[in-house]
Formats: sequence, C-alpha cells, structure tokens
Amino acid sequence: MVQDDKPVGLDGLRVRFDDERLVCDAGVMLVATVAQRLGIEALAGRLVRLRRDRPGAANAGRKVMALLFAMVLGADSIDDTGVLRAGRTRRLLGGWIPAPSTLGTFLRAFTFGHVRQLDALLGRSIERAWKAGAGPGDGRLVIDVDSFVGEVCGYHKQGAAYGYTKLYGYHPLLATRADTREALHIRLRKGSANTQKGIKRFCEELIARVDRAGAGGMKLLRADSGFWNTKVFELLEKAGWQYSIGVRNIKKVKATVDAIAEADWQRIDYPEAGEAQIAETTYAGRRLIVRRTRLVGPQAELFPDWRHFCFITNRTEDIALVEAEHRDHAVVEQVIADLKDQALAHFPSGHFHANGAWTVLAAIAHNMLRWTQLLGLPETTVRAARTLRRRLLQIPGRLTSHARGWTLHLPVRWPWHGDYITALARIRELPTAA
Repeated sequence: MVQDDKPVGLDGLRVRFDDERLVCDAGVMLVATVAQRLGIEALAGRLVRLRRDRPGAANAGRKVMALLFAMVLGADSIDDTGVLRAGRTRRLLGGWIPAPSTLGTFLRAFTFGHVRQLDALLGRSIERAWKAGAGPGDGRLVIDVDSFVGEVCGYHKQGAAYGYTKLYGYHPLLATRADTREALHIRLRKGSANTQKGIKRFCEELIARVDRAGAGGMKLLRADSGFWNTKVFELLEKAGWQYSIGVRNIKKVKATVDAIAEADWQRIDYPEAGEAQIAETTYAGRRLIVRRTRLVGPQAELFPDWRHFCFITNRTEDIALVEAEHRDHAVVEQVIADLKDQALAHFPSGHFHANGAWTVLAAIAHNMLRWTQLLGLPETTVRAARTLRRRLLQIPGRLTSHARGWTLHLPVRWPWHGDYITALARIRELPTAA
C-alpha cells in the first residue's frame, strides 16, 4: 500500500462543501444500533401522544430520535440538531430527519402530561436495556439522589429563578446508578424549588421503576443532607431498601454528637495534613454515623476545631464500611458533569415544559451512551461521555452504495477502531425488542 505523507499547502488548498456521501459523525451508528435493538423509536411513537391539533404533533417517534441522536453527539441547543442533516447522515440514521425549527415547534407543544410520557419512555428504555444485559440482575444496586443547578442566561425562561446557590436557572432532581453512571430518574423543577421539593413522590417512582426493570438484589439509596426527610426514611424502610442520608447540624444533632464519649471515636485514613475519626450513636431511633475531620500542623492552629459530617442509615454492617460507602455518594457529580457537558449545558426554550422535555431526553441520550459501552464493551472501565464521543462517535466517514449494498468507510489507522468493531459486533448480536 502506498502511503502519501506529503504535507498539504494550506494557502493553496481549495475548499468545497459538495460531497453528498460524507457522514460527519459516522460513529453515531453504534448508538443508532443500540436504539434499534431496544426499539426506542417505536416506543416513543406509542408513548408520546401529542394532540393532533397541536403544531408539530406528527411523527413524534422520529422527532424524539432526532433530538436523542443530536444530544448523544453533544448538542446543547435545538440548532445543533442540524448536523444530522449533513451529507448522508440522514440515510445512516434511518431516513428523514426534521429541521431544527420543526423540532423547536415539537418541544413547545409539550405540556406537563407530555413530559410525563417522556418520563415513561425513560423508564421503559431502562427496562429493555437491563433485560438486554446492562442491568444489575440479582446483584446489589446502589443509587445516588442529588439535585443541581442548571444555569440559564436571560430572563425569559419560564420557571427560572435564583435559588440557594444564588445562581439563576433551574433546579433539577436526579437519581443515578453508582456503578454504571446511568440516569435512572430526572425531573426539572423551578429554580427557586427547595432541595426536598417532590422528593417523596420522586422516590416512590424510582422504587417502582427499578423493580419493573428487574433489579432483584439489595438496593441502597444515598443522598446528602438536603434530602433528610423522615417520610423518605419510612418509605424506603417499607420498600425494603437500605439508605444512608445526610443530616444537617441542627442543635439537636449537635447535642447528640457532643454526647459521644471520646473513647468511642476511631481513627480512619486521611491525608497527612489532617486527621479524621468516626463514631456512631442513635438519633430519633435510627443509627447516626458521624465523621469528624480537622487539619493538623502550624497552619491548622487558626482552625483547631473538629468539623462534623453526619448521616442516618438503616444499614447494620461495620461502621467503617458504611461510612466509606456513604462518601462514595460523590460519584453522582460525575453524571451531573456529563449531563452539563452535553445537552444540559443549556435549556434552549423559553417554555418550562419544553425544557422539561429536553431534560428527560438528555437523560435518555446519556443512557444510550452508557448502554453503548455496557452492552458493547462491558469489560472496560466506565468512561466519561466526552471520551466515548471522541473515541467511538465523532469519526468522519463516507457512506457509499455498491452492488445493492451499503458500506460505511471510516478512517484508516483510527486509534480505537478495535473497540468500535468489537462494540458493533456485540450490539448487533442483541435481539430486537418486540
């Protein structure tokens, strides 16, 4: 094979946007194959039922898929969906792709009930993906619940407001799976919403969702002190779930912590510049575990006091194990970072329910990336969404037809071509959902 490594003279290089066969992000075929095996487009067509007199109501399944494909490729605005109409990308993705203006009209037709239909689509797609091999089965399932602020610019976004963080935007509620970083449930809320707003109903739906999806093992829910709620404790206990949820340092909690004998504190590993200890007691009839930390050394003399971090749990294992696993709750921030690095970098519409639909679609698109790795490359470590896009999706290609067949040509010497071929072969082996 002759290799031509002669450099190109850039100043004299002619540029033409005239190749009808090019596919800008040919690797999206992997995600499209996952969606096909799970039957997401047909499912969306059945579940998302806009009124016929509403603009943009027709072909809901195809419009949902167009938004999902664009989000998977990193779209954070409606205009970004136009990339799917370049070259032969449409043909690779199954044909007609709506224009961005059509998708904007489609999203603005959503009401709260229609957003709930998309939420049902999220739940059903999780069921199918877990049945296909991505689920925990009878193994342990650890779920993290958290909220975050999605900033917006401008004052024409319905529901956007200043919250406790003093940032202007929305305040979504999110539940994620710890080991795979899947988004199991998400709900958009107004920016001024209290952290706990809707948490009991949210947990009820979460419990039902993972049960329907086939999770048969022990379930553990972790959350920070913003979700300290006795009704949530009772709900989880009734459902047979374990939980470890932070508590705020109110006066009664402080008094309970101060009553712990000094001999009951045990040391745990901590960086050299500080020290940490843990102990346990009971508060309101439930197990309270406390971690206290402080800095040591000359600089620490200005702040010699202990800082206390408490959480309530119904777990019965050793205190060191329970406390260490509760700290792992921070993994939810990686999912939030992935979502903000994709569709939730912005909330593109001025209509609250359109942004609510966009939020749920962002979670589904995030999961499609996760399932591409879980089903195609299950032996690899969990990778950030940006890494998956860069290695497996954002590959330039050329789609050609010859002898009544189609061929997708990808760059020679692509560094991760082995992962791509392996993932595609495994995903193609999955049965297509009825």
